Parts: sequence; C-alpha cells; structure tokens
Amino acid sequence: MKLAPVMFVGHGSPMFAIEASHARELLDQHQSEFNAVKAIVVVSAHWVTNGYTGVTSDNAPQTIHDFGGFPTELYQLQYPVAGNPSLALEIEQQLEQAGFNVQLQAERGLDHGAWVPLMHLVPKADIPVIQVSINSYSSGEDVYRLGQTLSQLREQGVAIIGSGSITHNLGDIVRDSNQAADYVVRFEQWVREQMTNRDGKALMSAPQLQQDFFRAHPTHEHYLPLLVALGASQINDDFSVLKGGIQHHALSMESYLWH
Repeated sequence: MKLAPVMFVGHGSPMFAIEASHARELLDQHQSEFNAVKAIVVVSAHWVTNGYTGVTSDNAPQTIHDFGGFPTELYQLQYPVAGNPSLALEIEQQLEQAGFNVQLQAERGLDHGAWVPLMHLVPKADIPVIQVSINSYSSGEDVYRLGQTLSQLREQGVAIIGSGSITHNLGDIVRDSNQAADYVVRFEQWVREQMTNRDGKALMSAPQLQQDFFRAHPTHEHYLPLLVALGASQINDDFSVLKGGIQHHALSMESYLWH
C-alpha cells in the first residue's frame, strides 16, 4: 500500500505566499505528491499551546493573518479550505491513547505556517486540512512521538506536514542580503546529514550536540516541526531534499519530503 506523503516545509516569512523564489518553485513542482491525498494534517511552529495539544475541528477553518507590518496584499489572501471534524475526532482519540493531553479547537483557524506553504502545494484548496498544535512543554522526544502517532493516518491517505524552519534567528535577518551567515550554512548542512541518515537521536539532541543550535534557534518552536515530520516518516520511504536556499542572510528555506 502506498502511504500518503510526509513533508517538512521551511515556510520562510509570510512573503513566501506572494514572492517568487526557488523555494516556492520547488513546492510548486511537488504538487502532484498530494493528488491522491484525502486530507492533510499540519503541525506549524505558529501554533503553540500551553500544556495540551490542540486539534482544529471546524468544518471551514478561517485563514489567520498572524503577522504585522507586511503589504496589504498579504492580508487579503484567503485559503478557503474545508476542515474534517470526524477526522479531528479520530486524531484526538489516537493522541489520547498515546498519552497526549488533547483539546479539540472548533474556533481555531489555520495560521500562516499552514496556509502559506499549502497555497503552493495544494493551490486549489480542495483537500481538507486539520492543524495540530505543539504543546509548549514538549521535548524533542515528545514531538517526535507526536509524529509517530500521526503516522498511522498515512495508511488512510492523510498526509503529514511539519512547517517550521531549519534556522530561525530573526535578529540576524538582513532583508537585502544574498550572503548566507556561516552558522546558517553549517547548521543547515548538519541537519541535512542527520535527516539523510535518519539519525533521530542526534536531531532530538541537537541543543546539546550542535554548536550552532542556539544561534540558529534562540527559541525552539520552528525546529520542533522537523522532528514531527521525521517521526511521521518511515525507513522505507523515499527521501528527497528540497534545497530552497538561504534568504535574508539567516533564513534557511530547505524542505524535506518522504514519499
């Protein structure tokens, strides 16, 4: 049986929705991976909940413009996708059986970590989407296990997407710079090597093992979706690296696909 795909998407800034880039072209080129998918579950760095794991359960989740200071055009964008309340209930039950504290969130929509990459991967917005949050108390091991639990859904045609960034130090962003920071290049390469080797232990221990981790991630929320995606993948999956480059001096746009 062919399993639904898993992706980690480096979603960049909200401008990724409207600006041309090599990273955007790479997502556009992989739209066919989702042709047979029945639903998509997204774990985004931009939904962190305090002490529980949230699961969206609305029939029609709203498009959340959770950012400020960007062009008006960006706030006018909508991603009019359906939800799937019955699947949300199934996810709640699976996660609770695995020991997670879960809350269904009927009023929660999709943040830009979800809808921006989906605009390029599924531009017709014709596949139901559910978003799952990151518990603020989660360790790397916790979110990896979250991915493992969600992986069961792949047999039902449900794709899993972790949306974050290989590097995310906003203090080092230089808008007009085409020169990548040395630590960003090193950290991106290190993560790529561990992902290629499926070294989950190294990736979960990155704060202790990798010298550039805290420069790359002053806070951890953009790193954790990477571990969700790895947990949802399987050793027999074909693995592809989507080298989207480095934007604004410090923002890796690299993504990964298991299919």
